[in-house]
Amino acid sequence: MKILISNDDGVFAQGILAAKQAVEDLADVYVVAPDENNSSVGRRISLFKHLQINQCKLEDGSSAYSVSGSPADAVIVGVDYVMDEKPDLVISGINQGVNISCDITSSGTVCAAFEAVSLGIPAIAVSLFIDPKTSYKQDENGEWYIDYDFTLTKKVLHDLVVKIRDEGFPESVDLFNLNVPSNYASEEVMITHLSHKMLDKHVIDSTDEEKRDLFNYPLDENQSTDDLIMITSSLVQEYEKDSDGYALFVEKRPSLTPLKVNMTSTDLKDF
Repeated sequence: MKILISNDDGVFAQGILAAKQAVEDLADVYVVAPDENNSSVGRRISLFKHLQINQCKLEDGSSAYSVSGSPADAVIVGVDYVMDEKPDLVISGINQGVNISCDITSSGTVCAAFEAVSLGIPAIAVSLFIDPKTSYKQDENGEWYIDYDFTLTKKVLHDLVVKIRDEGFPESVDLFNLNVPSNYASEEVMITHLSHKMLDKHVIDSTDEEKRDLFNYPLDENQSTDDLIMITSSLVQEYEKDSDGYALFVEKRPSLTPLKVNMTSTDLKDF
C-alpha cells in the first residue's frame, strides 16, 4: 500500500507523527501537511495563489513536506506533486481534538479527507477526543499541559487500515470518520451515524465600557473597537443513541462513522 498522511494541526503536530507510526508497518507512508495550524478552515483551497512547499524532518527523523496552505491544499499537493502515483489511502489526523456531528464540514481534518475522495482516493479522518478531566496534567513545576495519549487511537487506526487492506473499502462508503476518546470505558469500536450537532454556538460582546481590545489576536486595522464581538461555543449535552457523540460521551468508546461525499437528498417526492 501507499498511504498519504495529512492533518490540520500542522506538520509538526504530535498527532501526525502518531498516525505515521500507526501504519508505517503496513505501507509506504508519505507525510504532506500544512506548515501551521489550520483548524476549522473546512475545505478551503488556495486557488490562484502561490504555495510554498518545503521538505522537513519529523521528530523521529523521517522526511515530510510542509505546505503553506490549507489541509485540502496539502492533500492536492501530496497526491499531484509529491507522490509519483495516487495513494491507495489518505489518512487525515490524528487530530488533537474531537470531530463529530454535522459540524464536521468546518473541520480541516475531515475536509482533507473529503478532498481526497474528490480525487478518487478513499480516506480516513481520525481524531482524539481529549477528556479535560483526565488529560490536563501538571508537570513538576506546576505548569499545566495536555497529555496526548494516542495509544488506543493508533491501535484502532492500525486495525482499521489492516481491515481495509485485506477486505477493501466498502463500496457504499467514501470515507470513515474515526473518533477515539482518551478516557475510554471500552476499546470496542461502535459504528455510528452523525449527531445532529456537536457545538452550541453563541455570539457575545467582548468589549468593556472603555472599548478596550479584549482579544488575544490582532484586529484588522480598519475594524472599530465598537465591534468587538466573538463566537463562543460549548459541547451539547445530549446525543441520539447510536450517534458518534453517544459513543464518545455516553458509552466512552471509539466511534466509526461511514460517510458519503454526495449530500443529495433522495427523500423529496413532491415540492
